[in-house]
Amino acid sequence: MSTQAVAFDWLPQEVMENIAFFAATTTDVGPPDLLPLLLSCRSIYRALSFETNLHLCARIFEYKFDLSAAVRRLGPQVATPDVLSKELRKRFVCLKRIRARTDSQIRAPDTMSNSSIISELLWLAYLMMLENDGKNVKQLREYAGMERWLMEYWFDDEGASLASKTLSEDEWPLNNEHNSLAMWLFWLFLRPDRFQRTDRNYRTFATVLKPTALAANKYNICHIPWEDFVPRSCLLEPTCINHYSNPYQLTPPTMAIPAILSYLSLVGPLLGPARVIYKGPHTPNSFPSSLNQSLEWEADWQRCMNLAENPLANQFSGAYKVGSIQGVWEGVFTYTEFTTYAALLSGRSPSILHNCMVAQHRQTWKLREYHLIVSRGADGIADGVNSPSLSSGDPLKAFFPSGIRIHEHAGGAEVHEPGKMAPLSYSQPSACGEEAEGFKCPEIQDIIVVGEGHSAWGQFNVIGRVRPCDGFVSFLKEYVEGDRGQWLYRGYLVGSINGSLTGRWRDTLSLPGANGYEGCFVMSRRRMTESYTDFWI
Repeated sequence: MSTQAVAFDWLPQEVMENIAFFAATTTDVGPPDLLPLLLSCRSIYRALSFETNLHLCARIFEYKFDLSAAVRRLGPQVATPDVLSKELRKRFVCLKRIRARTDSQIRAPDTMSNSSIISELLWLAYLMMLENDGKNVKQLREYAGMERWLMEYWFDDEGASLASKTLSEDEWPLNNEHNSLAMWLFWLFLRPDRFQRTDRNYRTFATVLKPTALAANKYNICHIPWEDFVPRSCLLEPTCINHYSNPYQLTPPTMAIPAILSYLSLVGPLLGPARVIYKGPHTPNSFPSSLNQSLEWEADWQRCMNLAENPLANQFSGAYKVGSIQGVWEGVFTYTEFTTYAALLSGRSPSILHNCMVAQHRQTWKLREYHLIVSRGADGIADGVNSPSLSSGDPLKAFFPSGIRIHEHAGGAEVHEPGKMAPLSYSQPSACGEEAEGFKCPEIQDIIVVGEGHSAWGQFNVIGRVRPCDGFVSFLKEYVEGDRGQWLYRGYLVGSINGSLTGRWRDTLSLPGANGYEGCFVMSRRRMTESYTDFWI
């Protein structure tokens, strides 16, 4: 036996483990390299190998990856040494594969056989970003090269999304789970300032993003029909994924929302006139750093969980953070030439959108959020079944009943519904007594939004309502003067305090079940230093 081996044999287990831990964490990113240490002698291998020392693996995992969000959402059982050691091995196997870019391009003849592998990679990367508190994004960006992978996947002629291939054949990009997750990852990693303002960059991004963002008849913004306020089930079957060694049923988010965000983040700044200072919606990479970044994505995670339930929940259970819409919002809405959009609805191919002009107009909203609290019986127990509630009205009127009257006052609002004797008393978030985090508030029965705003078309009023099961928000925007009429805005708050309201508007003359005249919109919380000029893109 060597002198070195004898020396290590006399070391206490915890000392050897600390040596191994510091050897494994000499760098923040990339897999731990313990092979030289493990090969030094048998006793060290027996004491420190990943198969026998699960506690060491768990320590390395917590150093390399974020864990607090997973524990908060899934429970303490995901943080055991056994689970974390398995997750550590799984993650670096996947990250190494992303780093090699094995699956970012079409690699015949085994492209289809890799479908389950690509699904595992995309779900892992997506969930890591929803759980990111600073470490996860570093592993994905700096070690795995996720941004390069996504650029190849979406914009390379041989990209595995098949977007370039299908568009070159004047067909629509595939709207499937892989592409939905990959589009969300593209948005979550997006750094618009990395791209130069050139026509080439504009064409690269617009070719893929423009059809996906604008074609409302092809790419829905939600999996549940937007005209259902209390739906029973989701149209899409959930996916069973393995996360922290446990199976979970999750429904992937739709591809349209991140496509709209990415399109409006990139295309305007890349092609707009130099005097345009508006930088598009707040990208996740521009969010202020904090120790709890993952709280930004609590509702997005819960939405994936909620939509996998059958039947769907009819109460607010985490897919919307209460109070998060209140405030002043600035952004843009887009619209295409009406003849072009009519041709699109009549069945024209994607090429109709490539050369069409898209107008952007700035708008500002000032919104106030009000909550209807479930009434309590004499015993103090909340009674959601017999509690007075607002009826579900016309989806083209943001689900408000016809003839409704809303009177605001300090700290609340009175809602008068025709045919009901007493008005409903709604309170603002600060007066409701919700729990501090604001995500799960079973005592909230209904959420409405009231506000006003202005755009180049004039002054308008806004009323809105939040769908409980998935946090889907509908706004009715009505211009005060002239013949601009009413417009229905529908979408989600992506993120939380730093997030963006994103989705599509449509006319209110077409029937809910029919395709109408639609465009995109995005609204972010006001930035005091921004100015903007309307233009065509």
